Amino acid sequence: MNLKAKTNTISWSFVAIAIIMICAFYFYPMVQALIMSFQSGTGTNLSFVGIDNYTRLLSDATFITALKNTFIYLIIQVPIMILLAMFISVLLNDKNLKFKGFFRTAIFLPAVTSLVAYSVIFKYLFGLDGLINTMLLKLHIVNAPIEWITDPFWAKITIIIAITWRWTGYNMIFYLSALQNIDHSIYEAARIDGASAFKQFTSITVPLLKPIILFTSITSTIGTLQLFDEVMNITKGGPGNATMTLSQYIYNLSFKYTPDFGYAATVSYAIVILIVIFSILQFRLAGEKNA
Repeated sequence: MNLKAKTNTISWSFVAIAIIMICAFYFYPMVQALIMSFQSGTGTNLSFVGIDNYTRLLSDATFITALKNTFIYLIIQVPIMILLAMFISVLLNDKNLKFKGFFRTAIFLPAVTSLVAYSVIFKYLFGLDGLINTMLLKLHIVNAPIEWITDPFWAKITIIIAITWRWTGYNMIFYLSALQNIDHSIYEAARIDGASAFKQFTSITVPLLKPIILFTSITSTIGTLQLFDEVMNITKGGPGNATMTLSQYIYNLSFKYTPDFGYAATVSYAIVILIVIFSILQFRLAGEKNA
């Protein structure tokens, strides 16, 4: 018993610092933000307003606009990115492909690129006289420059292109790792039975990748609901809040508009609620009974 107690003491001493840090920098701020969401004001001048902040969300036109924009990014971009990452990973898993290391590195490289740096580059690339418009004009694909940044529709497309470029390689790594653990004899048996490449993909690859698809879908959903850097640096939420996201609205409430930290905390917890709802839905759709 003395040896067991001593072992437990030593074990807990190793993790104690990490536990204290997590509680101090994660759980304590979360609880404080929840309390603040029932208050209104700035700094230390906060007053309790009950659920007024939450009822305010329902009539806040800017919040509803930011929510719609975020849903558009989520519904369009996440499926495209997941399918593209899966398709690329299948191609790069081909044992006959040459220079696989180069292609894997090149596709994953955007994931380690600075968010601010690549956002600024995209802003210039998709500017009215940027490289994209210049190429489209020279190839006679368009007759006039596309207003990628200043048109509400094209501004959303620009954001979707940017985040797809940034995060596709990140998700590809997970699929590629999972594919390398699938026994090749399964595919060989399918080919002998006359299964086409598409049939192998839908009947073997996709079912075996189901846990990874669920994981990447949830993490991508969380990331999209928290989208901030790209919108802030490329379009600044414009034109006319056409690209504003919930995270940028929180920033504006805290630092750009007349500061209202209590209401900003309320919007942040709206994101938490959405993340929980979407995660549960994805677990259910994936058939996870323990979700």
